[in-house]
Amino acid sequence: MKTVSVLIRAALAAALLSCTSIARSAPADFADIEAQVTQQHDAGVKRLQEWIRLPSIAAEDIGFPEGPQHLISLLQSVGFQHAVMVETDGKPGVFATLDAGAAKTVGVYMMYDVKQFDPEEWSSPPLEAALLDKPGFGKIVMGRGAVNQKGPEMALLEALRAIQATGKKSPVNLVLVAEGEEEIGSPHIGQIVNRPEVQAALMETVGVFMPSAGQSPDGVVSVRLGAKGVIEVQLTADGELWGRGPGKNVHSSLKAMIDSPVWRLVRALDTLVSEDGNTITIDDYPQPRPISESEQAMMAEAAKRMDEAQFKKLFSTPHWIDDLDFEQALERLISQPTVNIEGLVGGYTGPGGKTVLPHSAEAKLDLRLVPGQTADGALAALVKHLDNHGFGDIDVNMSGGYDPTSSPADAVVIQAQMAVLRDAGIDPIIWPRSAGSYPGYVFTGAPLNLGAAHFGLGHGSGAHAPDEYFVIESTNPNIEGWDGAVMSYVRYLYELGK
Repeated sequence: MKTVSVLIRAALAAALLSCTSIARSAPADFADIEAQVTQQHDAGVKRLQEWIRLPSIAAEDIGFPEGPQHLISLLQSVGFQHAVMVETDGKPGVFATLDAGAAKTVGVYMMYDVKQFDPEEWSSPPLEAALLDKPGFGKIVMGRGAVNQKGPEMALLEALRAIQATGKKSPVNLVLVAEGEEEIGSPHIGQIVNRPEVQAALMETVGVFMPSAGQSPDGVVSVRLGAKGVIEVQLTADGELWGRGPGKNVHSSLKAMIDSPVWRLVRALDTLVSEDGNTITIDDYPQPRPISESEQAMMAEAAKRMDEAQFKKLFSTPHWIDDLDFEQALERLISQPTVNIEGLVGGYTGPGGKTVLPHSAEAKLDLRLVPGQTADGALAALVKHLDNHGFGDIDVNMSGGYDPTSSPADAVVIQAQMAVLRDAGIDPIIWPRSAGSYPGYVFTGAPLNLGAAHFGLGHGSGAHAPDEYFVIESTNPNIEGWDGAVMSYVRYLYELGK
């Protein structure tokens, strides 16, 4: 890691606010690669658009096997000599290797699937991948998967393409694992990673990273040392399972003499959290590890450096829980487990009214987990709680999930990104973990016990929401456009190769 004095680091940080660009500030020995990145800009953006237009949605069984086949073709086009589909009990994964004859080998985790979408909620069709102007940001590509994760992933592939096009070899060998079920809780990721040939290849790596878009609109870049775990479950109250209520939808006037499965589900859900919905009240629920002093210090620093108003604007909210101040809200974000209702459906939901007494209702939940908790423990507590409170007839179906993940700050994949960021004049904020989740536990846990991280410059937002986007040509001096994002991976790969 490059040693930089406090004064120089402060000067570099100030330079960032004056629109220091990682693409423009690349040293002379990267000049040919940078020129190639510029030359292939339009073609690279087109490849991203083509990928966005080919969705793979596990929850709706859309885009299989076309999704993994397309990823394999992309990997082969940038130098991966070995790229194959890996069958699982669910959607297939992809395993690929690039042997550059380098001294070091690095793991890459990708997802080729995307979240579901409702086209009526979007201002531009989610599979059109249109290039649009977004005030305050510049030219963006809008589409499902633009930032989560196809934009960052394609930027990494374009970095490899540029290195190859200049007659160079990748500075590191690569072992890549991709899955098509990340958006449903990665239920079969273990069947990919634990295959003998995949596990053996990963054992040779210095760590694993996932491409991401790490820049906030205010220019702040966060380095995250881990991520929360998650379980996704569906609770179903049904008249037949319950043995009460109707076995089919009936006229609502009959509510005077027949029980309602919908109300039963609502009452069951109400027992899971406090009245305001913000404190988990599940009996004997696994307790989170208390936030440490070092984690509190990280969040205090983050609160000082982040623009709270911009953060609220980004997520369209005027208040934090309990009107907490920014530092306290950030502490909750990284340290507290959650029970969230993703969706609640029962009976008629079309236009106007329809006087029916529904025979069933469903609630889709996600439960975020922090250190001290496990996916198995959370599920067991939920099932037992419902039974203890007289709701044992409610069906609990876990579709996917996994434990939290953590990596030490001195992990190779984290130290390399710190060096790249600081060389670019960026003084990153260190977060104990992301509030979101990804199945990093398969890499950080036994038997691999590898460091795992997210890396990548550039900006996008709208993951899992309407109008998802990734910045292509930035007019915001604090964030990179497409070429800067691509060059960030060039710099990262070379740093990892040192």
